[in-house]
Amino acid sequence: MAVSATSDHRVLLVRLPCNPIFPIGPIYLADHLHKQFPQIEQRILDLAALPLLDVERVLLATVNAFRPTLIVFSWRDIQIYAPVDGRGGNPLQNSFEVFYARNPLRRLRGALGGLGLMASFYGELWRNLRLVRRGLRRARRFHPQAMAVLGGGAVSVFYEQLGRKLPKGTVVSVGEGEPLLEKLIRGESLAAERCFLAGEAPRPGLIHEQPAGMEKTACNYAYISEIWPQLDWYLDGGDFYVGVQTKRGCPHNCCYCVYTVVEGKAVRVNPIEEVIAEMAQLYAKGVRGFWFTDAQFIPARRYIEDAKQLLRAIQAQGWSDIRWAAYIRADNLDAELAELMVATGMDYFEIGITSGSQELVRKMRMGYNLRTVLENCRLLARAGFREHVSVNYSFNVIDERPETIRQTVAYHRELERIFGADKVEPAIFFIGLQPHTHLEQYGFDQGLIKPGYNPMSMMPWTARQLLWNPEPMGSTFGRICLEAFELNPGDFGRTVMDLLERDYGLAPLEEALHAPVEGRKALATASR
Repeated sequence: MAVSATSDHRVLLVRLPCNPIFPIGPIYLADHLHKQFPQIEQRILDLAALPLLDVERVLLATVNAFRPTLIVFSWRDIQIYAPVDGRGGNPLQNSFEVFYARNPLRRLRGALGGLGLMASFYGELWRNLRLVRRGLRRARRFHPQAMAVLGGGAVSVFYEQLGRKLPKGTVVSVGEGEPLLEKLIRGESLAAERCFLAGEAPRPGLIHEQPAGMEKTACNYAYISEIWPQLDWYLDGGDFYVGVQTKRGCPHNCCYCVYTVVEGKAVRVNPIEEVIAEMAQLYAKGVRGFWFTDAQFIPARRYIEDAKQLLRAIQAQGWSDIRWAAYIRADNLDAELAELMVATGMDYFEIGITSGSQELVRKMRMGYNLRTVLENCRLLARAGFREHVSVNYSFNVIDERPETIRQTVAYHRELERIFGADKVEPAIFFIGLQPHTHLEQYGFDQGLIKPGYNPMSMMPWTARQLLWNPEPMGSTFGRICLEAFELNPGDFGRTVMDLLERDYGLAPLEEALHAPVEGRKALATASR
């Protein structure tokens, strides 16, 4: 798995079509290669910033003009069972109408919508695979030994399935791509990298291998603007959050999440002066909205001081007009950090507590102390935070029952009391089962799925298994969600919470914050 070393490489980095979120992955890859090999010609092509009807034409025209020796494709996501507002429609609503609606006409509507979603999903899958094949084939007209690398979030999750569909010899990258591309350019062996060649079987447990790690330096946006003309498309409107990474890795073991295995459990904090230097370049270009793209901005209490130092450094720049957002673990705050967050312009954050029942939080291996989360949210409110909070709830993951529903509603009402009901948005998720997670193993152990299943299938007989909503509570949540879609689809999350309170009531808050010791045992088999 090596290519001949040459200074004549021409690298085209292609972000495949997806929702047009700032493409931080390809940007960082290009920046890293430029620092290692400043003589190499590079181009970035972001197909997400183009109309879908134009993507293949523009890709081929770019290959014709640039004539790459190496095409690096980035596949960000494969939205199979997105909770709401999928690119092809609303998969949750359509699925629940088919599975749970009592009215035959509504079931028919869901089935028709589901057919549209299937067409959208498989069309997107086949289109992206076609783009890889045609882009590589066109590149080989000019350089017969041209190679393709495919990486990105979707690939890291579904690499086993995608590897069977790609042109033979395509390098399939899992996790971080910088060291792999560096070795590929140098002509060194890739045997020790987290990758494999399409047409060959990946080595067992590839996803669970830990990345070697690297020290991240400030992205050179002067260079990026030279090789990526579409940069201004993201900056001109001024309404995008622009991604900046402050660390990689996540030390937690949440039962349904793949971040830990994709990015590794070791948290690697980028030097603060490098983060500030990168932000300063973007600020000079007019950027005022920043999204810290870490798996978690404060992954554990030991990183509180790192977060403080970064925010103090932002204050020292005098950027009083910026706004920033991130995923945060709200159990990892103190009063000083809360004040720094507000003072430096945090205007939105997401917390993924999954449940307002401490018992279920433990069973899902989330590592949260919900009492501490509430205390720290009060610190944020006292510090003057008056902006938007998105709270992610994933109902019915493990051992959901009426009493845990009452606890979650009580917990959410307390968050509303802290920040204001109009500021706290409950984001209702139902987990789309993903490979390489503890939840997958739990599904095997419970007989809910069988080894050899296809996690990329959209067939109806697979959908009910992969859209995780098992009985005995599955039908209950199906009915509640369908009623919420009928009553107020524009405010789905809050409507679901109101209906759950109507049907199940509120537990005492203290009950939500207390977990029996036996709650720790739910994933014992999955952890072995």
